[in-house]
Amino acid sequence: MSLHVVVGANHSATATARLLAESGDRVRMLSRRGGGPAHPLIERITADASDAAVLTELTRGAVTLFNCASPAYNRLPIETPALATALLAAAERSGAGYINLSNTYGYGPVFGPMTEDLPMSPTTIKGRVRAQMWQDAIGAHEAGRIRFAEVRPGDFIGPGSVSMFNLMVGPSVLAGKPVHIPADLDAPHSWGYPGDVARMLVALSRNERAWGRAWHVPPISDGSVHEVAVRFAELTGAPVPRLVSMSPLDLHNLAISDPIMAEVPEMQYLYQRPAVLDASLSVRTFDLKPTPLDDVLIETANALTTSG
Repeated sequence: MSLHVVVGANHSATATARLLAESGDRVRMLSRRGGGPAHPLIERITADASDAAVLTELTRGAVTLFNCASPAYNRLPIETPALATALLAAAERSGAGYINLSNTYGYGPVFGPMTEDLPMSPTTIKGRVRAQMWQDAIGAHEAGRIRFAEVRPGDFIGPGSVSMFNLMVGPSVLAGKPVHIPADLDAPHSWGYPGDVARMLVALSRNERAWGRAWHVPPISDGSVHEVAVRFAELTGAPVPRLVSMSPLDLHNLAISDPIMAEVPEMQYLYQRPAVLDASLSVRTFDLKPTPLDDVLIETANALTTSG
């Protein structure tokens, strides 16, 4: 029975811990509030993972160290460096394989489908933080100090995710209100599901081919904001949604009063033109298939209805 450490208690972390436990492995789940699913093989621990000494001690004996944690969106540039340093230290000192859940910010603006071999060319603060985290970890892997791999999904749809769809699209569609969103409504956009992220994280931890590179999570859809919103309405019986592309001035005014939305303007390049993820390498290597879009939208609707 192997031991794994999962840092974070969000939906991806919870799904990862549950998959590991259901396969018979022990899981030590670390978060600042001690959250996570109840399971005999899951040990939930309240801890600050940015404390390298604490994280190292809790990782000793583990086969894999999964990082699913991400600071609050408006705190990401401030808090991520310490977390990244602690994760590297814990992986090196404990010998656990280190798998990091990241995103596509480090690529910067890309024309055409995003592939895992693209260089890091960030143009934003958050992108530079993600790129540095990758470069430090892959450098340690190449130097033989750790074993490392990274997982990069598209924009999340799914319960508990802080995402454009969950915050700005889903609730308005369910309420029959106009959807105001700072995006090109018809641009293709790759969407990811936390449950698929968990399946990929676990698959990577059990395959020697995974180490030393980044992997894209197969998107549940490459549909535009408009297409996905309309399908969401169809599945939930909501009125046909009216979508409005928010102007730069409207976004600016919203950002003034909302610390989360204040972080959105620099990421507009991901929403004002196509942002499509090529995950063909992951599909070929691990035979992973995305969860059907309809299933994810129904689950998301149920969660939004319950939380509302």
